[in-house]
Amino acid sequence: MVEVIQQIALWALPVLVAIIFHEVAHGWVAYRLGDSTAARMGRLTLNPIAHIDPIGTVLLPAILIISNAPFLFGYAKPVPVNFHNLRNPKRDMVWVALAGPVTNLLLALGCILVLKIGLPMLAPGTQSSASVVVSFLAPVALMAKNGVLINVVLAVFNALPLPPLDGGRVAVGLLPEPQSSMLARVEPYGFLILIVLLMTHALDKIIGPPTEFLINFYFKLL
Repeated sequence: MVEVIQQIALWALPVLVAIIFHEVAHGWVAYRLGDSTAARMGRLTLNPIAHIDPIGTVLLPAILIISNAPFLFGYAKPVPVNFHNLRNPKRDMVWVALAGPVTNLLLALGCILVLKIGLPMLAPGTQSSASVVVSFLAPVALMAKNGVLINVVLAVFNALPLPPLDGGRVAVGLLPEPQSSMLARVEPYGFLILIVLLMTHALDKIIGPPTEFLINFYFKLL
């Protein structure tokens, strides 16, 4: 039980940071491009209380950790965006959608920088390897490592070209008509399609290769 609590603690902060920054990035870019919906509703904040979804932010990640799932996933309450308020809705929708995955990739890079700075300080024989320093740096290093994994998975998953995921909105914004409208009409069924892909393990085969490539790329930077 103690080990489970420790695992939840080491994953909780990286999960919160990944999904909250992801959502705030959508709202901030939308605000810069003409839509103040998220700002008016108080969602352009890093306060987790404003973004926590009981199921997606708390229950789902906890179940995945306890069950030793091969991947960890979660989500926050989506930041509201009114695409009709954007100065150029079709074009700007692409930038708003891209903001989330790009933010996660930048966060993963930030985690690598934390590891690059912290790991040498944990090496045996260094002055910083004193027990007090290690007791602080070791959990931070583990959270940074977990942060790389979480942010990469979140970025790759959301990049799938399936509405309402970010990749789907990017595709809708880039495709010409009538392909754009045809893909947009898939949105009400998007999560049902994702559930089918997950249950048939097809989702693993789709996001597995790019996720593994990016994780290897980041850790090679150490």
